[in-house]
Amino acid sequence: MFIGEYQHSIDDKGRMALPAKFRGELKRGAIVTRGLDNCLFVYTASAWKELVAKISTLPLSQQKSRAFSRLMLAGAMDVTLDGQGRILIPEYLRQFAGLKKATIVAGLYNRLEVWDQDAWEKYKAATEKDSTKIAEELGGLGV
Repeated sequence: MFIGEYQHSIDDKGRMALPAKFRGELKRGAIVTRGLDNCLFVYTASAWKELVAKISTLPLSQQKSRAFSRLMLAGAMDVTLDGQGRILIPEYLRQFAGLKKATIVAGLYNRLEVWDQDAWEKYKAATEKDSTKIAEELGGLGV
């Protein structure tokens, strides 16, 4: 299970170290793809397989299903950790997420999210400001 918030940086070659506590789970490989809210999602191979199985059941006839499939699958890239626990994030994904040097890696149960640090701080501040409203809206879901 991935939880927590960690500061990291991307080097000039596009490599970023992942938090040491998650490396064991990711050492067999990982998948990085476009996420939502202009961040990147990083999945273990098994979590990715589960997600792809769900996406593959979306109706091909619906435009939004096709768009979501393309967003998640066409942009995905297999990555492996090097000896220092780093992954290489492709340029097109760094551009998508607006990643510069300083990043935040956020653990969200079955995935990691990689954010540009400034974007994360803005997103987090807005979410914290609206936390009561968000909680009330999610109350109907049993949260």
